[in-house]
Amino acid sequence: MVGTALFFLFAGFAIMCAISMVYHKNPLYSAISLVGVFISVSCIYITLAAPFIAAVQILIYAGAIMVLVVFVIMLLNLDDDTGPNRLKYLYALGGGLGVVLLAQTLFIFYAVMRAPNVPADQTLSAGKTLTIGQAMYTEYLLPVEIVGVLLLMAIIGSVMLARRLAQPQLEIVVERESELRNDEQ
Repeated sequence: MVGTALFFLFAGFAIMCAISMVYHKNPLYSAISLVGVFISVSCIYITLAAPFIAAVQILIYAGAIMVLVVFVIMLLNLDDDTGPNRLKYLYALGGGLGVVLLAQTLFIFYAVMRAPNVPADQTLSAGKTLTIGQAMYTEYLLPVEIVGVLLLMAIIGSVMLARRLAQPQLEIVVERESELRNDEQ
């Protein structure tokens, strides 16, 4: 019963964040809403007794991928300038959400202290770090190695593309500077 209620709570939060992501015109707000989607999906993984997958969801998607997306947004300068006071209404919302987070933390601390001790052999092993690690490096060793090589090739290719794209831009900048100097004289 509690698991079903938590699922609907986190699924509703994921849907609200997804709608917010599509609704906002500012790409930075959309990226932050996407982080909310990733966090709620991670909470759903926790309710399904898959803590490793939940941690990977937070670390990889909400962490690394979203840092990359925000970096690209800032690099492209897509932020609209509507004034410095456009976020005043969010201070109260952030404070309220902070109080909710504190209440959840205290509830989890209380629930962990009151939980009965269950022997380790009675728990589920699906989604545990040890089970995933054993499967990755025994049964699925070849696909893991192939993915590693593909990621290395992608990194090398992106570095080569960045160098190739940066060279003509540098030449254009040098040509424009020389034209401006000639116009001044």
